[in-house]
Parts: sequence; C-alpha cells; structure tokens
Amino acid sequence: MNRYAALLRGITPSNPAMRGEKLRGVFSGLGFESVGSVLGSGNIVFSSAESDCAALESQIQQGLSTELGIGGGTLIRTRGELQALIESDPFSGLTHSRETYLMVTFLKDADNPGLGAEPPPHLADQVKILGYDEQVRAILAVMDNSTPGTPNHMVWLDKTFGKQVTTRTWATVHKIFAKL
Repeated sequence: MNRYAALLRGITPSNPAMRGEKLRGVFSGLGFESVGSVLGSGNIVFSSAESDCAALESQIQQGLSTELGIGGGTLIRTRGELQALIESDPFSGLTHSRETYLMVTFLKDADNPGLGAEPPPHLADQVKILGYDEQVRAILAVMDNSTPGTPNHMVWLDKTFGKQVTTRTWATVHKIFAKL
C-alpha cells in the first residue's frame, strides 16, 4: 500500500458538507484505507494500492463533486515526495510565525506556464519567492504578514498559476507528513 496526501482546494471548514467526517467518508467510499484528516482545511491522508497519482486525483475529484458538490481541485503528493521536501529544509533558518508565513504552493502540473514568475511590484516587499522544488512541484515563498493591509498573495497566485494550485503553510506540511 502507498501512502498519499490529498491537498484539496476550496475547502472551507465552516461548510458542514466539507467537514472532516464527510470528506473522510468520500475517501473511504472510494475504497481507500487508513483515511484521516489533518486540520480542517482540506488535507486528507490515505492508503491505496494505486500508484498513478493522476488517476487518483481524477477519481477523488469526481467523488468529491458527486458526493459533496465540491468542485475545487485535488492534488496528490506521495509520502516520499513530502519527506524529500521536508528533508531538503527549504526554509532553513526561517521561522513560521504570525508575522512571517512560510508558504508552499503545490502545482498540479510541472509545466505550469507561470513558473519563473516573480511577484509584481506591489507584492515585492511582502512576498519573496525562495525557489521551486521540481520533485514536489511546489513554489516556496516567504510572506511578510507583519503590516496591515498586506496585499493578497493568493490572488496573485491564482492569476499567475491558475486554479490548479493549492497553498499550505510550512507548519501544515509538517503536520500532514506526521499524519502520513
């Protein structure tokens, strides 16, 4: 059995249809084993004999749409991919805090046309792109969240990379990996 993390886009914990129990139920109903949720923001860990991540993404997204009406996006990462990312320590010497967010934006595809883009001038002082992890298909960034009115980094990500991305804090990535 392979261990996976499903990173779901557009999950809001305030919507009862999207809460952990119902999300886990969809995954269990699809035949996955050892299903668990991490936090309330669309992170599901599970086991499957399937090794084709694209097939898993499609199967899960169809199940979420059919069962719960969730049309967001599903990105899958293997335990090995997340372990390699964590071991690479891309945020070495930095600490995630209320003022400084360490952000990991996962891309569905490695050939995303936005790759290499830098934040526009109005974001440049608040968001620093540290790099791109090819193996995990993730953009690594630090966001200065210390000043009121910090520009919306997420809007820029959607405009630049499209809707086939989802972002997690570095602390959340660690929690997901620990649950795997």
